[in-house]
Amino acid sequence: MRLDRPVLQVALDFENLSRALAAAREAVEGGADWIEAGTPLIKSEGLDAVRELKKTFGGHRIVADMKIMDTGAFEVEIAAKAGADLVTVLGTADDDTIAEAVRGGELYGAEIVVDLLNVADPVARSRRAAELGAAAVCWHVGIDMQMQARTPFAELEALVRATDLPVAVAGGLTSESVARATRAGAQILVVGGAITKSAQIVEATREIRRSMETQSAATSDRFRRYAGAEIRAAFLKVSSPNVTDAMQRQGAMHGILPRLTGPTVRVAGPAVTVLTRDGDWAKPVEAIDRAGPGDVVVVDAGGGTTAIWGELASWSAHMRQVAAVVIDGAARDIDAILELGFPVFSRSVSPNAGEPKGHGEIGTEVVVGGVRVRPGDWIVGDASGVVVVPRERAQEIANRALDVMEHENRVREEIQRGSTLGSVQKLERWERVG
Repeated sequence: MRLDRPVLQVALDFENLSRALAAAREAVEGGADWIEAGTPLIKSEGLDAVRELKKTFGGHRIVADMKIMDTGAFEVEIAAKAGADLVTVLGTADDDTIAEAVRGGELYGAEIVVDLLNVADPVARSRRAAELGAAAVCWHVGIDMQMQARTPFAELEALVRATDLPVAVAGGLTSESVARATRAGAQILVVGGAITKSAQIVEATREIRRSMETQSAATSDRFRRYAGAEIRAAFLKVSSPNVTDAMQRQGAMHGILPRLTGPTVRVAGPAVTVLTRDGDWAKPVEAIDRAGPGDVVVVDAGGGTTAIWGELASWSAHMRQVAAVVIDGAARDIDAILELGFPVFSRSVSPNAGEPKGHGEIGTEVVVGGVRVRPGDWIVGDASGVVVVPRERAQEIANRALDVMEHENRVREEIQRGSTLGSVQKLERWERVG
């Protein structure tokens, strides 16, 4: 394979062919060179997806992301007969599988790209792929790895220097990072979500094309992934429904409602946990002094109906820059708290307060709204409610929630163009039978 200039390959990782075709049309208009039938699309629609792409975009090279692991020649044959110009084989496959895939490609007119996803030594495997007759290799950081904010750049330059094959790169590329990948020597830039999740795919593709050609990063931070100290910023970009969707519909507190509502009410921070009894407000107030800026005080009051939080506690928390309080119990002085603008989430509201008896504990595991909360677990709250994210998964879930939001942005755009949610998602097709 000889390439005169860097190639932009758009990856269509959809489950429905109709959406993939619509996105592909816009991406081609924006300047995409090659069109990839992504693995989810092939698994969902079969090789009919490749046939339709070839029929619709005959002037463009069609990539079948088969990720072949066995029966190399046979799977390449059926992909090539469907119209694929390039077929992917996993680099973790046996040498014989890669060699058979190359032979099948020679017989049926398809070139083989060896995908180095999860290969321990990509340089050595690339050299072996060249010996076996592959046309290109792809350095690939998978989506699940991207959720840990991993990028492909640490290994990319060394890989380009070590092989004579064209190197493709895939792994959360954006209009900002494609410039870096091109400067590193990648010749095939595989871009998925930064194109296909965009509300305006044509312009998004053009922006990426410009970044490739100028090797100058665009200023947009759309579709980037977050790590370390940036986790709070990521959570504040998304909604609590985005977060629970990212956790496979888990983590939502039940019966805990926001007392301060509105589109601007969005909180995210590590939990300072409190266990107390109904009406005993001593430990919740003491916890304010232990909380740091941005923390969320989370109180297990056993679902009680006597208030353990009010205006003065809210003022105290506000002055210490505590992000919010979440109470499995009652709060009061709601009018004053609303005027202050301090976010309070509680099971109930009651004007009746208890007394500071000092029972309970700070910094222990609690259960609030039916969900276990440990010190340091992340709390995300807004007008829809509160979600708990285990502290060890906070970075991953923040990035997955961003991914959920980005997908929803594209669906919203399709609905606003005249479609409906049912038709976009092909709901009848996916209903269970029986």
